[in-house]
Amino acid sequence: MKQPGIKFLKRNFQVSASQKFGRFMIYVHAKWMIVDDEYVILGSANINQRSMAGSRDTEIAVGAYQSHQTWAKKKKHPRGQRPIFVCLIDVELHVYGYRMSLWAEHLGKLNKCFKEPDSLVCVDSVNKIAEDNWKKFTREEFTPLQGHLLKYPVKIDGNGKVSALSGQENFPDVGGKVLAWCSDNSP
Repeated sequence: MKQPGIKFLKRNFQVSASQKFGRFMIYVHAKWMIVDDEYVILGSANINQRSMAGSRDTEIAVGAYQSHQTWAKKKKHPRGQRPIFVCLIDVELHVYGYRMSLWAEHLGKLNKCFKEPDSLVCVDSVNKIAEDNWKKFTREEFTPLQGHLLKYPVKIDGNGKVSALSGQENFPDVGGKVLAWCSDNSP
């Protein structure tokens, strides 16, 4: 039913490839780093002229730790003090719990191996999720991802040479080269 005073127009709208396939790349400006499950730093600060000049970009960051929850104090992994249970994996609160929460969100699941992020089992698990998500992301048909993490589409040979994955030199839908042009004339 048409409402008085409102004109309805029929238009043929063009849908972008990003809209068609549900693939939208995002630019993340905020940064966070968790060190040894005992220290966290979050913010937008950059270490460059533009950010440190004091008269250009506005930057902020905060660092935090729990003095009673450190490797030095506990003589073991500082995993907080009050355990909660999620999906049969004990996730403890505080910095460790924050990391586990972020990993669950971005990887789409909890896994016992995530408790030890430096283990080869954990590294392999995260890489597999990222690689599977990249394959899903680049399919012609929309396919839901597990979490949000995708492999950056490059391969690195035994000599350290970086190249784009074969047939994937540009990002899907939006274009843009996977590998940036590099200059040997750094300032």
